[in-house]
Amino acid sequence: MIKNLISMFKNKEIRNKILFTLAMLFIFRFGSGIPVPGIDTNALMQGISDNSLIGMMNLLGGGAMEKFSVFSLGVGPYITASIIIQLLAMDVIPALTEMAKNGQQGRMQMDKITRYLAIVLAFVQAYTLTYSFDVSYGIVANPSVSTYLFVATILAAGTSFLVWLGDRISQFGIGNGVSMIIFSGIVANLPWQFISAFKTLVDTTSGAAAFSGVVEFAIFVVMYIAIIVLVIFMNEAVRKIPIQYTSSGVRQGKSVNYLPLKINSASVMPVIFASSVMVAPVTIMSFFETNKVTETITNVLNFSKPLGLTIYVVLVVLFTFFYTNLQVDPKRIADNLNKQGTYILGIRPGSETVTYVSKVLNRITVLGAMFLAVIAALPYLLPMFTNIPSSISMGGTGIIIVVGVALETVKDLESQLSQKAYRGFVKR
Repeated sequence: MIKNLISMFKNKEIRNKILFTLAMLFIFRFGSGIPVPGIDTNALMQGISDNSLIGMMNLLGGGAMEKFSVFSLGVGPYITASIIIQLLAMDVIPALTEMAKNGQQGRMQMDKITRYLAIVLAFVQAYTLTYSFDVSYGIVANPSVSTYLFVATILAAGTSFLVWLGDRISQFGIGNGVSMIIFSGIVANLPWQFISAFKTLVDTTSGAAAFSGVVEFAIFVVMYIAIIVLVIFMNEAVRKIPIQYTSSGVRQGKSVNYLPLKINSASVMPVIFASSVMVAPVTIMSFFETNKVTETITNVLNFSKPLGLTIYVVLVVLFTFFYTNLQVDPKRIADNLNKQGTYILGIRPGSETVTYVSKVLNRITVLGAMFLAVIAALPYLLPMFTNIPSSISMGGTGIIIVVGVALETVKDLESQLSQKAYRGFVKR
């Protein structure tokens, strides 16, 4: 690992890409500290701990939401727009379906539509959140329609700039630009989280209480590390299905080919979907006066209560199966195997292959769904059964994102490094 890092920095092109990526992320972090004019951020701080939606957005933005900065929305609207376009391209809107089949040119057209939709969603979301937060916490100094439109325009422009920044990272830097922005936002908040946990758990005024607090903090750190190891294991875990070439002259001897299916193909998307579905009704209810109906809905969908947490876990499981089948199409896998002249050992090509892959995919998705449900529920379970307050509980969603992006970035760097070494070998 250390040798690979040294080799990366010795390579001028890769070194320049790393430095460019760091420069773009510095711009993102700098902008995250610039608040929107006319907003009372102190009033919003209370909402960070009370509202799960703000907490999720604050996590993905690296603390930008609690400052109500120009980058408060992050790249969330772009991700939502991408998901919507992908769903509509699945034989829902024929024009988008045709674009999806037109290769690179079609993907460029879909990406353009996605960006326009992201701007619209960002503006609507910014206006809605500004109004909702102002009603709940009084964050706007001079509340009016024109003020809400002004703030919404700034936040939508911030999202557009971040998407452009992500494009620059993808084109001239390392890794996926949008993922790197989310990654940097979460990592930037980690030191504060550990410092806050230490201050909360360790009481320095008393010797016995201080020792007990140190033990609790040590357990907190060990559990954090254990979760990271578990997330790495689950991200790398695959189910290998043995495949064979139809030509008897190919792949003879001990060489064996496998079709790898990831146990967690959905990544963190089901958690984000479930959180959005849970919080959307609560956000809508904030536009109405408080009554028994709004109070009931808010209590039922409260993550910190057993009923709300149970609904949340069920939604995570359901969305895991949904998004996995969206990402991995057994019919497409069967068609690709047939085109490549390969087949699964003991399974006939065609419909039997589709059925077999679907069955295996559903079985391993059960493990992936259980894993996501536990990690997603952990921040809300710990305060129920331990003395760790909810303000410092471990964010399982953030860990999944950080580990996933880190692993993909390392693989991308190693791939670029091997390509450089291969080209150098050819020149010699």
